[in-house]
Amino acid sequence: MAALAGILASSCVRDQPVPLSPAVTAASLESRSLGDPRLRQFVLATTRPDSGPDARIRWDLASLTAAALYYHPDIALAEAKLAGAKAAVITANEHPNPVLNFTNIVGQGLVPEAIPIGAAPLTIGPAIDFMIDAFGRREARTAEAQRLEQAARWDIAAAAWQVRSRVRTALLALWAAQRRLALTQRRLALQNQLVELLEHRQTAGEASALDVSRERVNRAEVTLAMHDLDLAVAEARVQVATAIGVPDQALDGIALETGDFNRPPALTAAATSDAWRREALTRRADIQASLATYSASQSALKLAIVGQYPDITLSPGYSYEYGINQYQLNVVSTLPIFNQNQGAIAEAIAKRREAAARFIALQAQIIGELDYATVAYRKSTQSLTSAEAMQADEAHRARQSKNPLARGRRIARHSFRHKWRPRLQRSPISTPCCSNARLWGRWKMRWSDRSTVRISC
Repeated sequence: MAALAGILASSCVRDQPVPLSPAVTAASLESRSLGDPRLRQFVLATTRPDSGPDARIRWDLASLTAAALYYHPDIALAEAKLAGAKAAVITANEHPNPVLNFTNIVGQGLVPEAIPIGAAPLTIGPAIDFMIDAFGRREARTAEAQRLEQAARWDIAAAAWQVRSRVRTALLALWAAQRRLALTQRRLALQNQLVELLEHRQTAGEASALDVSRERVNRAEVTLAMHDLDLAVAEARVQVATAIGVPDQALDGIALETGDFNRPPALTAAATSDAWRREALTRRADIQASLATYSASQSALKLAIVGQYPDITLSPGYSYEYGINQYQLNVVSTLPIFNQNQGAIAEAIAKRREAAARFIALQAQIIGELDYATVAYRKSTQSLTSAEAMQADEAHRARQSKNPLARGRRIARHSFRHKWRPRLQRSPISTPCCSNARLWGRWKMRWSDRSTVRISC
C-alpha cells in the first residue's frame, strides 16, 4: 500500500502558484510600444513576409491590425477560452478511476473455538470497483466537448475580426477628424484674408462696420471649431491606441497612414451576387461557431438519452475471514424505476432548440446587416458623386471670377461671391466622403468571410 501510494504521489501534478499583481500587470500594459522587437517581427511576418527584419513598417490599417492581434486582450481571452475547451476534451475522454475498498476487522469470534486453530483472528477484504462507461457515454461526452472546442476556435477568428473592425473604425475617425481639421485651418486662413480685405474696404469707405463685424464673428466661430477639431483628433488617436491595446503614448512619434480611406472602391455586381450572400450566410466565423454549438447540443442530447440506461459497476475482490479465503465478483447497477432521465432529456432537447433558434436569429441578423450596409453604401456613393459635382461647379465659377476684364465693384463683388464665400463654406465633399468610407468598412465587415482575418483596407 505504501508503494502504491508513493507511485500515485509521484505521478500527480503539483500546484504551481501564479501570483497576479495589479501593479505588475498595469506596468506591463503601460510599457507596451509599437517599437517592440517581437512585435516588429510579428507585423512584418503578417503583412510583408518577404521583407527583411530591418524593413520599415508603414503603420497603415494592415500593420495596425497586426499590432492589435498581437496586443489586444480580447485575443488573449479567446485563446484562454480555447485552452479551457481543449482541457475539457481531455476530461471528457478520460475513463473513470477505479475505487479501492479495504475491509480490516480484528477480533475474537463470538462463539468459543469458532476460529480454526492456526487461523488469524481477523477479516481482510480488499475490493476494487470498476465503473463501466457503457452505451456510448464516453463517446457522447467527448463529442460534445470536441464541438465546443471547435466553437472556441471559431470564436478566436470572430474576435480577431472584431478587433480589426474596431481598429478600422478608430483609424477612420482619426482620418475624418484630421481631414476636417485641415479644411477648417484652410477656412480660417481664408477668413483672415477676408476680414483683412473688408477692413481695407472699410477704411476706403466701401464696406460697412456691420460687414466687418459679421466676418469677425465668423472668424471667431471658425477658430472655436478648429479647437474642437484639435480635441477630436486627439480623442481619435486615443481610440486608435485603445483599439490596438496600447497606451496613448505608444503612438507618440508614429505616423499613422490613413490615405487608404481617401477613395474606397465601388461595389461591383459580383459583390452583391447570390454567391457572395450565400458565402456570408454559411461561412462566416460566427456562423461556424454557432453551428459547432448546435452540434454540441446534439451530442449533449445523445448523452442524456444514454443516461436513461443503468450505470454498471463491477467489483472484483478477495476476503480472508478467520482462515477462510473468499473470492467475489459483485455487480452493482442503478435501477431506473422512479425516472428514466426524462428531465435531463427534456433539458437537452430544449437547449438544442435554443441553439437552433440562435443560429436562425444570427442568419436573420446577417441578412439585415447585409441589406442595410449595401443600400447605405450605394446611397453614400451617390451623395459623394453629387458632392464632387458641386465642388467642380464651385471651382469652375471661381475660375471664371478671375477674368482679367472685370474691374471695379464687379471685381470685388464677384471676388467675394465666387472666390471667398465658397471657400469659406465647408467643403461639400468632406462629410459624404467620410460617410462613404465608414459605410464601406461596415459593408465589408458584413460580407467578409470571418474565418480568415483580412487586415488590408
